Amino acid sequence: MGIPHTHQEHDHGQGEGAHSHAPRVGANNERVVFAGFLLTASFMVAEIVGGLLSGSLALIADAGHMLTDAAALALAWAGFRLGRRVSDSRRTFGYMRFEVLAGFINAITLFLLVAWIAYEAVNRLFAPQPVLAGPMFVVAVLGLLVNLGVFWMLHQGDTEHVNIKGAMLHVLGDLLGSVAAIVAAVLIWFTGWTPIDPILSILLSLLILRAAWALLRNAAHILMEGTPSNIDLPAMRIDLMRSVSGVANVAHLHVWSITSGYAAATLDVMLEDGADPRLVTASVKKVLADRYAIGHATVEIDWGGRGQECPIGIDHAH
Repeated sequence: MGIPHTHQEHDHGQGEGAHSHAPRVGANNERVVFAGFLLTASFMVAEIVGGLLSGSLALIADAGHMLTDAAALALAWAGFRLGRRVSDSRRTFGYMRFEVLAGFINAITLFLLVAWIAYEAVNRLFAPQPVLAGPMFVVAVLGLLVNLGVFWMLHQGDTEHVNIKGAMLHVLGDLLGSVAAIVAAVLIWFTGWTPIDPILSILLSLLILRAAWALLRNAAHILMEGTPSNIDLPAMRIDLMRSVSGVANVAHLHVWSITSGYAAATLDVMLEDGADPRLVTASVKKVLADRYAIGHATVEIDWGGRGQECPIGIDHAH
């Protein structure tokens, strides 16, 4: 029957004796994201109130876009906060997927919000309602200042971190919404043409829809164990065979994301004659970590040269 497969050690990249899947978290990142979330969420409520009092649907739509900002900041903070919790026997990867689940639910909520705004906008186009341009202008200007403040806060953190970068892009999008609301308020003040308000609300809804779709697509891809977009499995297999001495073949190659920016992999490796299994395993994990940013890799040695049939993944065992 030959020698059975040997499951090599997991590589957690946490140092000797550690067994934690949590990514390293900067305390400054967590602080600036949380401060940005509080400021954005607070003004979002104020903008909803201002929209209701002034009769501006565009302000309410902009508040909906600020909701996407607040959600992005909340998810980033949750990723930092919960990511520090160590794994246990029931949750072997800790709580890192919490932000993915929250993002999926948030995306569904945003789709419902867009549907409501579109319905109200169509009704107002056929039956225009009065809009108080003065309060609308004041609230829109305050929204612009708040977004500038949040963007500055985020810039004080690690701007290369995936969560920080994503939150900054959300805030930049909302800056455009605030500018558009200011332009609409000025136009209504000087011309009295109120249809600009529902028209603008539809345009802002498109921004919300775009953000919601990207969030839903990314969250669903992770939940479905999809391969990260920056990973080419066939190219990775060839790279491992060419760059790691002692590797004769790579099969059963699977790569997926535990959460955004944290990939994991499993694969079978067939050895060349005389190759040292420990050295090959260590070299494969180093290549995966250095070239593909894969923080967790499980490498299994295929002693017989042919693994069991694998219906999924990259399977090229000979």
